[in-house]
Amino acid sequence: MKFGMGQPVRRVEDQRFITGAGRYTSDIRPEKGLVSLALRSPHAHASFRFTDLDAARARKGVKLVLTHADVAHLGDLPCKGVIKTVDGSMVQPTPRPVLPRDTVRHVGEAVAFIVAETLNQARDAAEAIGVDYTVLPSVTGIANATAPGAPLVWPDRPGNIAFVAEQGDKARADAAFAKAAKTVSLTIVNNRLVSSYMETRAAIGEYDAKSKRYTLTLGSQGSHGVRDLLCKDVFKIDPSRMRVVTPDVGGGFGTKIFLYSEYPLVLLAAEKLKCPVSWVSDRTEHFLADTHGRANLATATMALDAKGKFIGLRVAMDADMGATLSQYAPFIPWIGTTMTQGCYDIPAVHVQFRGVLTHTTPVDAYRGAGRPEAAYLIERLVDEVARQTGRKPEVVRTQNFIKPRQMPYKTQTGPVYDSGEFNGHMREAMDRANWSGFPARAKTAARAGKLRGIGMACYIEACGGGGPESAWVTIEADGSASVKIGTQSNGQGHETAYIQLVSQELDLPPEKIRVLQGDTDLIEHGSGTGGSRSIPVGGAALAHASRKVADNLKALAADKLETAVADLEISGGGVRIAGTDKGLSFADIAKLPGATPDMLNVKDTWKPPEATYPNGTHVAEIEIDADTGATTVLNYVVVDDFGDTLNPLMLAGQVHGGAVQGIGQALMEEVKFDSSGQMLTASYMDYAMPRAADAPSFSFSTRNVRCVTNALGVKGAGEAGAIGACPAVMNAVADAMSRAGKSTAVDMPATPAKLRKLIAGAAKA
Repeated sequence: MKFGMGQPVRRVEDQRFITGAGRYTSDIRPEKGLVSLALRSPHAHASFRFTDLDAARARKGVKLVLTHADVAHLGDLPCKGVIKTVDGSMVQPTPRPVLPRDTVRHVGEAVAFIVAETLNQARDAAEAIGVDYTVLPSVTGIANATAPGAPLVWPDRPGNIAFVAEQGDKARADAAFAKAAKTVSLTIVNNRLVSSYMETRAAIGEYDAKSKRYTLTLGSQGSHGVRDLLCKDVFKIDPSRMRVVTPDVGGGFGTKIFLYSEYPLVLLAAEKLKCPVSWVSDRTEHFLADTHGRANLATATMALDAKGKFIGLRVAMDADMGATLSQYAPFIPWIGTTMTQGCYDIPAVHVQFRGVLTHTTPVDAYRGAGRPEAAYLIERLVDEVARQTGRKPEVVRTQNFIKPRQMPYKTQTGPVYDSGEFNGHMREAMDRANWSGFPARAKTAARAGKLRGIGMACYIEACGGGGPESAWVTIEADGSASVKIGTQSNGQGHETAYIQLVSQELDLPPEKIRVLQGDTDLIEHGSGTGGSRSIPVGGAALAHASRKVADNLKALAADKLETAVADLEISGGGVRIAGTDKGLSFADIAKLPGATPDMLNVKDTWKPPEATYPNGTHVAEIEIDADTGATTVLNYVVVDDFGDTLNPLMLAGQVHGGAVQGIGQALMEEVKFDSSGQMLTASYMDYAMPRAADAPSFSFSTRNVRCVTNALGVKGAGEAGAIGACPAVMNAVADAMSRAGKSTAVDMPATPAKLRKLIAGAAKA
């Protein structure tokens, strides 16, 4: 089909986006609406009391000031990512009230909520609120938080440990290490990041007194999830009393999945004031109040036999949770550590991981959600094994890869890989990167005073799993098709992708297919978007629904055309007798007596039996200026296995974007706090984000092996670029330092200052 599966269809939504016709939450201006502002704590840890609220409430234009006393009847923001701990109990969430009663635990925590006619009036009122803070001891950083005598974030969490959990088999790992000929260890930091989406969070609350229904409009990664948590956990009402609408969304990266305090606050304010209330985050609030990503400290040790074969792996990891356990926070290191052994055949694995509390912004899912952390750890360790054993990194990998004949392969931590040819894409990536010619290029660079390095990362991740997703396809009276689905685009191109899946079965052009997402009143249920599951799961449901509609159309046409269904084919938005021009348009079929709603409106649901496991190899070649420490990415090659491809253009875009995020983390991005809990990187003046000049020209290709557990044969691709990039770039940095006789103990981000210090220190020594 011209617009079907595998075709490089250009994104149909881009025309409205690039011409300013997108409709984002902050573009919506409700009639007679008010605006709101959160007053946020300037301290990381303090008790507080309000000394003057009346002055703020009396300010011109101010309609409402909410504090904890006004929201105490609301339930806490929930933590749903609870996991089993080492003692068999479940993780106990920390309290997360909509507004704190008398204690704040990170800079930027909202203590009051002001509603006014204008934003400037709300700001004036915020300045007029009297708050008496008593500053308490605070702690930032995993090592500091777990040190003896460190200030406690929560009094009932000794040592600031929120939970301790594990993966794998400790006894089996101990036995493997007991017979090891050699062990290699590595300790690394996975730096804390901000989700740098273009559109900051925003929300509009409305309340209809007659129907007693709330309406929340916001940029999210799933309207149904937000609605269900608000109704069940916060407002404690039936979901039928709330409508949640998500219009266009300017980026999410996981961070827009979660329930934040501003959402129930705008709804409660709208109910009290009987008019719409809007809230839009500014960029500083984005840094201080939106969940962060990564923030791990891990030590990994590999046990090898006399021939260099991996026989055991131990990992001890601490994950910074921030001040409180966010919505899925404990689940992120759990799902990440299930992927600990990566692409390698390791017969014994044990991972122990702890959630550590600090007086900082909470940490939750960020593009990849644990899997980038796992890939970074194992791939840095494999390169360290190569250095310490004097072998080439590709030789170490080839010897220890899981082989295609071993598929399906059950790992020691649970996942079952259905397919993959790891050595195949590694060798192809090496060829495309001219790996064999690197020594000559390194010598040329050295003569110019540059340190050149080359590094690879062979990753595998888990995505496209979880619960079911449903899709609805309707043939309209004019012969067009409408799609309803419970996923949520954040800019990935869902509209185009879903149009292709419908067109594959109905042979309709894009302009004849309408896609609807993000409205809980119009779509019965949905799981939203996260974990690269929209196409693998939602797309599979849509493909099945489209196929059923096609079968129904042919059955209806068969009666009218007086022929067998087997003699009919879908073509050009109609059904015809194969090999002839005799047929009926979909519009004609929709008018037939038998064209009941059940025949023209079809729902299908698909639940994945297992996650999909995309995998691939990234090769990065970099150059470090010995005088400045600045790193330039000279060449970047990606060879991925994504199973069957839906749209190669959009696939390349996803990989490019993810890889740039990974390069940003490797070389420049990091959220930093001082010892008092003040964020030192609360704007883009201080937080370095990659620009176009920092991105190389990517060489991207696929070496696909069809997924046997997915209905479309696809493997999710949205997070893969960010997973392979960090270890590839950092292995290249370590390679450059090693070749120059410098220290390879480099953590992300490998900033110019950090590298220059290491280079200068080595030279002085």
